[in-house]
Amino acid sequence: MLRIYNTLTHSEQDFTPIKAGEVGLYTCGPTVYGRAHVGNLRAYVFEDVLKRTLTTLGFKVKHVMNITDVGHLVGDGDVGEDKVESTATRLGRTAWDIAKDYEAMFVEDIAKMNILPPDHMPRATDHIKEQIDLVLTLEKQGFTYTTSDGVYFDVAKFEKYGELSGQSLADKLAGVRVEENEEKRHPADFALWKFSPAGHKRHMEWESPWGVGFPGWHLECSAMARAYLGQPFDIHCGGVDHIAVHHENEIAQSEAAYHEPLANYWMHGEFLLMDNQKMSKSLGNLYVLHEIVERGFEPLALRLYFLGANYRQKQNFTWESLEGAQNSLKRLRADMKGLSKDGQVNEGFMTKFKEAISQDLNIPSALAVLHEVLGSDLSAGEKGATVMVMDEVFGLGLADWIGKVESVPAEITALAEARWQAKIAKDFAKSDELRLALTEAGWNMKDGKDGYELERI
Repeated sequence: MLRIYNTLTHSEQDFTPIKAGEVGLYTCGPTVYGRAHVGNLRAYVFEDVLKRTLTTLGFKVKHVMNITDVGHLVGDGDVGEDKVESTATRLGRTAWDIAKDYEAMFVEDIAKMNILPPDHMPRATDHIKEQIDLVLTLEKQGFTYTTSDGVYFDVAKFEKYGELSGQSLADKLAGVRVEENEEKRHPADFALWKFSPAGHKRHMEWESPWGVGFPGWHLECSAMARAYLGQPFDIHCGGVDHIAVHHENEIAQSEAAYHEPLANYWMHGEFLLMDNQKMSKSLGNLYVLHEIVERGFEPLALRLYFLGANYRQKQNFTWESLEGAQNSLKRLRADMKGLSKDGQVNEGFMTKFKEAISQDLNIPSALAVLHEVLGSDLSAGEKGATVMVMDEVFGLGLADWIGKVESVPAEITALAEARWQAKIAKDFAKSDELRLALTEAGWNMKDGKDGYELERI
């Protein structure tokens, strides 16, 4: 039985889907005004592992991930510019072009991380009608009011507001910063529809019953989740930073409109720290995937690093820890080369593996089972077959390395031989020079007593 921590109940629970054998999964996707940073990627890997786990345990998963291309404002409390429009203005381009380009980069990055694509990746801008319809439904039921800058949800009228975060409305209001919009009835009220500024034509704006404008950030997820998965659906995921505001607001507007839960289970991934500090542009520790690659690390090494901690634990990133993950990945690949794919899956180890992943995605324990398999006395075929099934959860591409015999290019062989002869001749300067050339070409030369071995870095 799969057990997961449900943020909504603040407890670990047995997972029971709405429809036997099937799971509706919604995960909050990127706001496409810049590239996803490594903290974002950790969240997407956690959600990918969840989906892979559900599939391995026999569920058919329907996965929806949104693309936020409008409505996510720079400041808290529905103030400031739209993030996509702001980037477009800074770069002298249109918001439509910015959104398209960064969406493509996001798709490219998650593919490099071996994150499975969702079944549906709807854009907020393609579902304006559904969002307007949701606001109209809320308006008819008395949950909205209009100010000079938009239509707002009145949180005081939704009695369960704060249930997800475990904070009462009074607690939330006490912790809110000085409010910048004096027309709001309560600081926690949030925008459903924002009006375009007077005398300014936005790149992205639409006609609505309340005037020309654009949807609030929280609205899109409620509208698109319901459109693709129905309401209620099984699992809603995101980062812990979504709990107190974004997901709280989703629940409020969806349940107020349709009088039933939005999702039955809510799962949230913890923060990634950088050298025990929160990631921020001001500290210069906000890295994106291509910067990781430029430093010589593989995307799958970053994935393996993420797998080393439970998704509900903070994880501290250091370059040393990433180097450790890359070395571990190399060792795993080396182990794979001695295996074959023609054996039977070992059910004993698989039972142990499934017990681990079923305990709220205990992936570190599942990795330990993988190493047990590799260190066991199973045949090469049994090991290979068992590892392949396990890696359907890990997503490390290990099957590609099973029984792999890699040919060494002639020019690399020549470099290695020249370096070996330089070492024998005690020409250490030349030896070091040639070793560096091999490293730069992507090969590592391991010296032995009577010869050497070459392996791809």
